[in-house]
Amino acid sequence: MRRRVFLKAGIGLAALTLAAPRALAADGEKPAFTTIPAQFIAALGDPKATEGTGAEAWGLWAVDPGPRGVRFTEYEALKASGGIGPGGWTFDPAAWWLEENGLIMEAPSFPLPPRRYLVTGGRWTTAVLTVHAPDAGGAARWELSDGATLHDVTHLGCRSAVYTPLAGAEPESCTPAKAPRNAFRVDPGAAMPPVPGCAKLDYHVLIVIGLEAGKSTAEMSVRD
Repeated sequence: MRRRVFLKAGIGLAALTLAAPRALAADGEKPAFTTIPAQFIAALGDPKATEGTGAEAWGLWAVDPGPRGVRFTEYEALKASGGIGPGGWTFDPAAWWLEENGLIMEAPSFPLPPRRYLVTGGRWTTAVLTVHAPDAGGAARWELSDGATLHDVTHLGCRSAVYTPLAGAEPESCTPAKAPRNAFRVDPGAAMPPVPGCAKLDYHVLIVIGLEAGKSTAEMSVRD
């Protein structure tokens, strides 16, 4: 299901937030959250993990990239336009993103700002994701509340991967034009398809439905 379709489907944002009263409680012990138009986190990590490091390599789509995507079969037209996609995003031949329907997407913004996010996978679990500021070595910790795992808050229908040329190869050796035409739509939870000449890195996609009220990024310390 396309992201924008999902958000209009049977489970709306209000229902998702009501599904997690513990996470939304403002009782002095739990953070309070402000609901927002849906954003999307591109995350890496063990799907069974409830916490870990590596959030410095996570990114954020503040705007749904799906509606602004370009079908991979239209890559030549995108290239002819100077690599400028709908909405003004720029295609990067050295690291390009593809989603489950075969749409070339804009890259998320890196790094993911350290703060607390209310996240869901659109199934049964809504949890607080805390992303800490990087430590002296540049590593950023993350953890999910209430025993939720990364898999629990991953929207399985949103598949996403970044493709890069193999080591030592030219960018044109790895292009969306080489993507297999029969690979889309990718099944929920399945890996994105390999593309000849490319290395691939699959990301989990988390839906952000709220941000901690009154908490700025600058206030999130390493130990917060």
